[in-house]
Amino acid sequence: MAEIEGSGSGTGTDWERDVLEKLALATLQEQRRARHWSIFFKVLWFIFLFALLYLAFGWYEKGETAAAGEHTALVTIDGVIAADSQANADDIISALDDAFKDSGTKGVILDINSPGGSPVQAGEINDEIARLRKRYPKIPIYTVVEDLCASGGYYIAVAADKIFVNKASIVGSIGVIMEGFGFAGLMDKLGVQRRVIAAGKNKAFLDPFSPVDPSQRAYAQHMIDTVHQQFIDVVRKDRGSRLKETPDMFSGLVWTGQKAVDLGLADGFGSVDYVARDVIKAKNIVDYTQHENIAERFARKFGASAAETLLKYSMVHRLNLH
Repeated sequence: MAEIEGSGSGTGTDWERDVLEKLALATLQEQRRARHWSIFFKVLWFIFLFALLYLAFGWYEKGETAAAGEHTALVTIDGVIAADSQANADDIISALDDAFKDSGTKGVILDINSPGGSPVQAGEINDEIARLRKRYPKIPIYTVVEDLCASGGYYIAVAADKIFVNKASIVGSIGVIMEGFGFAGLMDKLGVQRRVIAAGKNKAFLDPFSPVDPSQRAYAQHMIDTVHQQFIDVVRKDRGSRLKETPDMFSGLVWTGQKAVDLGLADGFGSVDYVARDVIKAKNIVDYTQHENIAERFARKFGASAAETLLKYSMVHRLNLH
C-alpha cells in the first residue's frame, strides 16, 4: 500500500513538472514573439521618423535645377509678397540667380499670381532682375500673369522684357495703402479712457485708440505719396514708350488682361507653356522655385507667433504699411 502511494506521488510530480515546463516554454515563446514585434515596430518607427526628418529638414533639392540641354527656367511668385511669406525676396532672388547661372537656360519665365505686398520686397526683386538682365544680356526674362498681378506683383512684373497675360487676368493696382482702425468714438461711448505715456511727440503715431492728429495724418499721406511716386517711376522706366498713360492709370485701379494690353501695361497673351515653346523656343521647363519645406514652414509660423506674443506684451507701437 505504501509502495502504491509512493508510485502515485511520483506520477503526480512528473505531471506537474511537465505542465510547468510547457508553461515556461510557452511563456518564453510569447516573450520572444513580443520582442520580435517590438523590434519590428521600432524599425517601422525609425523608418517613419527618418522619412519625416528627410522631408522636414530639406534633405532634397529645393528646385528642379538639373536639366539636359537647353531649357526654359521657371520661377513662381505665388501669394502675398512679404518677408515672412513663401513669396519673399530672399527665396525669389536665390531662384532667379540659379536660373540665370545655369548654362542650359535659354530663357526665364516669372510666373506671377499675387495681389501684391511689401514695396520693399518687391523693389529688391525688381532691382535684382535689372542686375541679372545686364549680367546675362543673352538670356531673356518674361512675366506670365495667372489670375492676378496687382500692386507689388506688378512692381516685379515690369522688370521683365515682356509681360504676357490671360484676357481675364487682373492687372494693375499701381498705388500704396496704409490702413487701420479708429476706436476713439466707441471708447467714449463705453466710458473707457486711453492712457498713453510716450517720450517723443509722435511716438504714439496714429494710435487707433486716440483721435486722429491732423499733422500725423498729413505726414503719413506724404510718406505713402512718396512710395507711390517711386512705384510710378519704376513702371514708367521699365515700360517706356509702350505705356499709354491715362489720368487714372496710377490711381490704384485694376484692369483685365485685355485692357492691360491696350494700355501698354502688358505686351500680349500667353501661358507658361506658350512662352516656353513659341517665344523662348525651349519647351522643356525646369522649375527653380525655392519650395518651402516643413521645417522652414514651422520655423516661419513659430517665429511669427513668438513675435506676435512679444508685441502683445510690449509697449512697441507698430506702423503697418501695405
